[in-house]
Amino acid sequence: MFSTEGYQALRHGAGIVLRGDRGVLAVTGADRMTWLQGLLTNDVLAVPMGGVQYSVYLTPQGRMITDLRVVNLPDRALLDVPGSLAESLQDRLDRLLFSEDAQVTNVSQQTTIVDIHGPLAPAVITQIESDVARYGAVVADSAFGIPGYSLFVSMADAEVVADRLVAHGGQRTTLETLDILRVEAGRPAFLIDMDEHTIPLEAGIEDRAISYTKGCYVGQEVIVRVMHRGHGRVAKRLVGLRLSKGVLPEPGSVIVGNGREIGQITSAVWSPLLESGIALGYVHRDFAAVGTTVLVRLPQDETLQAEVSDLPFVQSAVSTRNS
Repeated sequence: MFSTEGYQALRHGAGIVLRGDRGVLAVTGADRMTWLQGLLTNDVLAVPMGGVQYSVYLTPQGRMITDLRVVNLPDRALLDVPGSLAESLQDRLDRLLFSEDAQVTNVSQQTTIVDIHGPLAPAVITQIESDVARYGAVVADSAFGIPGYSLFVSMADAEVVADRLVAHGGQRTTLETLDILRVEAGRPAFLIDMDEHTIPLEAGIEDRAISYTKGCYVGQEVIVRVMHRGHGRVAKRLVGLRLSKGVLPEPGSVIVGNGREIGQITSAVWSPLLESGIALGYVHRDFAAVGTTVLVRLPQDETLQAEVSDLPFVQSAVSTRNS
């Protein structure tokens, strides 16, 4: 459920969210990072100790199996993945291990993630730095264009950690409220705005998910072919849409341009900051230019006018983004 107070905390204070939607895989063994380097699209070996990196795991055909965050710790790597996929991903990755000294374990029942985002998040985190080793790992990740941190803690400690953050000035809020910041930041989510049919270039995540200087990885040939031979041209693109009225279309609603179907909505929210409805959706590349006017089909043969917007909808409030 959306929380007005929680949204204000995320935008102006420090909002705390228990990430029950996420799963965690642990990769151990001396070869863990070099093994992941050959599987994922980003340069995993460049992740500093204690750092986090956004990446994608592809099929040989360049389609997404999942997106994920890689956390590099002294004794293991943690993979932050969609919760509903954790078990199947663990099985899939385990089958790719041969002679490597690496092991993949689904620790989602033992380890969870507590997020804190907002301009005051750094000050709150500073207050519990001495407890980080006791509770788990904390990584800085300004993924939504505001200062942010993810704390990887034991399931048993999650409520204790959240209470400690509240005691030092944070405020609890909901996944639904955090999702509004995600859309405002123009961040597509796997299983919502991306799926197993998506090529990363279609979703516009290549700048932060793909390294063009690292060695080989699964699906690289397709990505390189599209970028170099096709000059990055794909048939459809994920775009932002500013909606003309407060009506929010359902995911899957058809987008129409010049009288024909050109795509569909994937996410739609009301932005309190922008005081308007905004959405993410795919459109044919001929309609992806900022300022293009399209129509969104609603029930009862109604339509909603929308304008293609630059992403992110809300500009970043931090100078750099970790992922």
